[in-house]
Amino acid sequence: MDYIVQKFGGTSLGRPDRMRSVAEIVSKGLKEHRVVVAVSALSGYIKTEGTTTRLIEAANAAVTKGAFLPILNHIEEFHVSFVKETMSGQFLEIVIKQIDAELKSLKSFLEAITVIGELSPRSHDVIIGTGEKLSASIFSGLLNSMGIEADYLNLDSLIDKKFDEANGEFYAYARNRIRALIGNCGHRVPVLTGYFGFVPNGILQSIGRGYTDLTAALAAAAIGAKELQIWKEVDGVFSADPRKVENAKVLTSITPEEAAELTYYGSEVIHPFTMEQVIKSNIPIRIKNTLNPNIPGTIIDPCSSSNPPDRPATAVTVKRNITVININSNRMLMAYGFMARVFAILAKYGIIIDLIATSEVNISMTVENTDNLDRAVAELESLGSVSINRKLAIVSLVGKGQKHFVGLAGKMFSVLGNEMINIEMISQGASEINISCVIEDEHADHALKAIHDALLR
Repeated sequence: MDYIVQKFGGTSLGRPDRMRSVAEIVSKGLKEHRVVVAVSALSGYIKTEGTTTRLIEAANAAVTKGAFLPILNHIEEFHVSFVKETMSGQFLEIVIKQIDAELKSLKSFLEAITVIGELSPRSHDVIIGTGEKLSASIFSGLLNSMGIEADYLNLDSLIDKKFDEANGEFYAYARNRIRALIGNCGHRVPVLTGYFGFVPNGILQSIGRGYTDLTAALAAAAIGAKELQIWKEVDGVFSADPRKVENAKVLTSITPEEAAELTYYGSEVIHPFTMEQVIKSNIPIRIKNTLNPNIPGTIIDPCSSSNPPDRPATAVTVKRNITVININSNRMLMAYGFMARVFAILAKYGIIIDLIATSEVNISMTVENTDNLDRAVAELESLGSVSINRKLAIVSLVGKGQKHFVGLAGKMFSVLGNEMINIEMISQGASEINISCVIEDEHADHALKAIHDALLR
């Protein structure tokens, strides 16, 4: 029987009734497949109230010798109450003991951090990984209480050798280790913690908050799963943000390239690192809705072709709160290594470039993170005149079939012009999968709707 891997996010699991619904989804999946489950830490609709955010608060409190115990007590009270509302019998007691043990261990760890007064990336990972341990423990207990045999697989020691970077060798090692652990479960359902041990430079910095998606992808690639399912609270990937565009529609299928572009430029689809792991193995990814599980969802198909002839683009998306850095310098003319010096300065301060446009004497770049921008600008001014434009947004029209439609960029810009929306900057790569432009942030929602109505209805 084929495997499927099902990943469930924190909001899908964040209430007892929702977790029970997720357990029913797993139960239904077991009728036709062997199922592997990966779970995030429990969370509500607001990330600032989620378990991972609380754990980060506790870590910061420990470093500054602040009061982290009230935060841990709140986490424990929430999870114990959650378990009591979710299951009963022997598994209730087993899971409560597991929660108690995990939080006692974390308390000791944070006490040590308080003494040291320093938080390394490895220590930070250990702290935030507690959230996935708690949710995986609860969910495996729920499955067992329903008569579905399940194993709680804590992956926090998965990487038991040193790696200097998260490269191909690192991920191959992780896949092999996961394959062995899943194999040891036999007929039981493996419930994996989203956290899978220390990643070089820290899991949040290297991967981000979406690391449970990557864990699920590693599992899918490791066992050659028939499908990786990412369960959210939406019906799939939309042609635009349905909260902003009333007639946005669910896309039946998109390509991995389109999914990567949409994710990077504002739509929460799936982390590119996640896609890389499964696409190499030709494993499709399906985005489904835990609140409406009978809807087919959107499939990210590595074998899909370009857009059909009657569809010039797939979706339009917006990335908000963007800043543009302009560097004007006559020294750019015929200057070997000029741009390399610009990039080196930005890299020094951890500033990532989204878009770039150049002329013979000017470079314009969009950035999202401006934490160290003032320091970077001070160094950039040694290369030329620097100006900063804030409160901007990137509007991106995405579709693998764009190259088959002559004049699409002109139509997009004409739509914005007709709506009296000024374009600050334009970028289009040679792959012709994404046409992006920079506009004032206050016009972003208007631009999104206008482009969708004109080119995607």
